[in-house]
Amino acid sequence: MLIAIPDMLDAGGVARLRALIDAAPWVDGNETSGSQSALAKRNLQLPQDSEAAQAAGRMVLEALGRSPLFIAAALPAKVFPPLFNRYGAGQAFGAHIDNAIRMRGPDFRLRSDLSATLFLADPDSYDGGELVIEDRFGEQRVKLPAGHMVLYPASSVHRVEPVTRGERVASFFWIQSMVRDDGARRLLFDLDQAVQRVSATLGTGDRSVIELAGVYHNLLRRWAEIG
Repeated sequence: MLIAIPDMLDAGGVARLRALIDAAPWVDGNETSGSQSALAKRNLQLPQDSEAAQAAGRMVLEALGRSPLFIAAALPAKVFPPLFNRYGAGQAFGAHIDNAIRMRGPDFRLRSDLSATLFLADPDSYDGGELVIEDRFGEQRVKLPAGHMVLYPASSVHRVEPVTRGERVASFFWIQSMVRDDGARRLLFDLDQAVQRVSATLGTGDRSVIELAGVYHNLLRRWAEIG
């Protein structure tokens, strides 16, 4: 499932986050790469343990918690602390698949079911830099307004096209979902959105709404992995 989530951060939120990270020092982006990715990756990254990265990461996590669309689509069990990267002219990230397990220190690890990219630069401010995701329908090219986010299976082959002008700045991270299977998550998301539409028309007390919501929760109960 590939879904764009608009306005994860509003313009003010983007400006505050950018002011924080733009003033901080950046390092080579291969700091968090696996062996495969390191061969294909050319960019800069905010050091993940820096004060700026941690403060900016908290801003992103708070925004995720306020987004019903993100919760419905991801059904998150764990979220990797958000990271931040930037691509200048000539920089790119070749085709790769994200590591299945992501670790942060000795006590935090997650299974990367979903990858997320939160765009932090106006698309008119740079050329190139599209996130290209390969799925069963072919290549999906994603370049969203600042503050918008794309969520997609971490198992997808994907790449970042070379930037030819300006700078592409983004936050990226991974999610372990309560529902491991992408197809099951897609069904649950579609059902959730349908329940919301029917509820808006008929009201939450309507018998059909109650029964549809029951189907959703019984499927979630069947598929969810907790702990």
